[in-house]
Amino acid sequence: MTLAKSWLSMALPVFFTLGSISPSWAAEQQHARTLSVTGRGTTSISATLTQVRLAVEVSGKNSNDVQKEAAQRSSKVIQLLRSKKVDKLQTAGISLSPIYNYENNKQKLTGYNATNSLSFRLPVAQAGAVIDAAVQAGATRIDSVSSIASEEAVATAQTQALQLATKDAQRQAQSVLSALGFQPKEVVGIQINDAARPNPVMMESGAFARDTRKMATTEVVGGEQEVQANVTLQISY
Repeated sequence: MTLAKSWLSMALPVFFTLGSISPSWAAEQQHARTLSVTGRGTTSISATLTQVRLAVEVSGKNSNDVQKEAAQRSSKVIQLLRSKKVDKLQTAGISLSPIYNYENNKQKLTGYNATNSLSFRLPVAQAGAVIDAAVQAGATRIDSVSSIASEEAVATAQTQALQLATKDAQRQAQSVLSALGFQPKEVVGIQINDAARPNPVMMESGAFARDTRKMATTEVVGGEQEVQANVTLQISY
């Protein structure tokens, strides 16, 4: 009898100790009940700027002469572009490579090819006329033309896309919880995926239209870019 009483006196405190943490544990479990939803937002903006990359390419038998002529022509093109006040004008590449002719399984050096590349940015409305002027000044190759939005427009669109993504996540949570008979309480977690910068609108070679009635001026037309954002919310219910 004494042993049983002793065992009971030792067990009771343990029983009450466990019972005392049960309400707290239940509250934590209830608080941990959350719904995670990811919203998406998309904003379209006009591409008002044109990014151009063109080159001066010269071929000849003597490497020094070829490189010198390429440099002189490039200098004229640079002067022309500066007079047009283009933005972000910079040298995009300089190369000098040998030209070989293969006959009867033999390699013979026949000359050299020099290429000086330039890139610049300007408003879409001015792009066609400036490209034509650059070709007249000495540019022999147009490597790429793409349309982009201004930095200010992209920043504004990123903010709008994040706001739309947040509202989309809230709408999804409301729809799901209402269908299950629950009510959303509060946002307990937020994960923001920065709105990605839009890709340039690349123009294919056939995208340059010429109008012979207007002195065959190259016409460049800007397009639209999309800015997308994702926001994940954790909402208690």
